[in-house]
Amino acid sequence: VQLQASGGGLVQAGGSLRLSCVASGPFVGSYAAGWFRQTPGKERQFVAGINWRGSSTRYADSVKGRFTISRDNANHTVLLNMSSLKPEDTAVYSCAADFSDYRWSAGLASLYDFWGQGTLVTVSS
Repeated sequence: VQLQASGGGLVQAGGSLRLSCVASGPFVGSYAAGWFRQTPGKERQFVAGINWRGSSTRYADSVKGRFTISRDNANHTVLLNMSSLKPEDTAVYSCAADFSDYRWSAGLASLYDFWGQGTLVTVSS
């Protein structure tokens, strides 16, 4: 499985961006997905997660009410809609897949099975 993240860029504070994560390759079944972000010198931080059916989501407190995770399983895509962006949201955002469909809710990067490359989000003040 390969995950391809895209949609990052430069945006002013208060603006919006939408990140996409497209999965490709042979599939072994359903998977939950998550978005994480990382800044230099810091550990990867959980941002949002969603189960396979899309019926359950979880968000980091810092993004609740501003970010929305969703998925389109027909197109193997997971989206992260980000609004009211703040300079502190600046980071490299990565998507990940959890094929157990239950570990994802713990919000721990170590419990995800596959990772895509990151996409840089820069929010200017």
